Amino acid sequence: MQIRPIKTRVLVPPKDDLLGAIKQALSAIALREKSILAVASKVAAVWQGRCLSRQQVKDKDELIKKEADFYLERKETPGQCCMLTIKNNLLVPTAGIDESNASDYYILWPERPYQAAKEIGQFLKKEFGLKEVGVVITHSRCTPGRVGTTGIALAYWGFKPLKDYRGQKDLFQRELKMTQSNLIDGLASAAVVCMGEGREQTPLVLMENVDLVEFTSQDPDQKDIEMEREEDMFYPLLRSVKWQKR
Repeated sequence: MQIRPIKTRVLVPPKDDLLGAIKQALSAIALREKSILAVASKVAAVWQGRCLSRQQVKDKDELIKKEADFYLERKETPGQCCMLTIKNNLLVPTAGIDESNASDYYILWPERPYQAAKEIGQFLKKEFGLKEVGVVITHSRCTPGRVGTTGIALAYWGFKPLKDYRGQKDLFQRELKMTQSNLIDGLASAAVVCMGEGREQTPLVLMENVDLVEFTSQDPDQKDIEMEREEDMFYPLLRSVKWQKR
């Protein structure tokens, strides 16, 4: 797999033209079939105008509660540093609301991220004359027990999210019964490393020759990648605390 960060102009909150910035940034690149473009959730949100001036938000915690599906009060986290939330079936701090590289705004998660990924993918097909292309909208998140951030996919389009090994044999002829490789989060993690978290100005990452990926023209079904809570091996931990529903 070849992977490279793509520098863009600064996309300025509260609203800016992401598709125009993508076109400008990729204009000197011969975009190839079966490429996958990773797009940072922050610039997708700015594209949608999902930004709120800090002056108009009286209480950030109330904003977090409004954006989250479930939340724990700030007093429940060590040092009261943030609010722990569940949004779109993902465990994330502050419902994904971000203040870094946001000027004087709070940047929320993009709305309907799967639709946003589709719009970007269709734009790439039309603009660059491609038949098969993929899109991943990425976000940075924390992992329990680890310091620092890694990447996760909020949405994808244009390819199948999983590589299914069930029924195949391993190196020692043992049949694999449960193993499915989560391609979209793996690609998002690689992309977020290249994007950086500071002043890099590289919210796009181009990935080519991703051999495991199977491209498709069908719209993704979010249920293909989401684990039912009661079937999740981490469910005993999640149910042990008193989540509040927005």
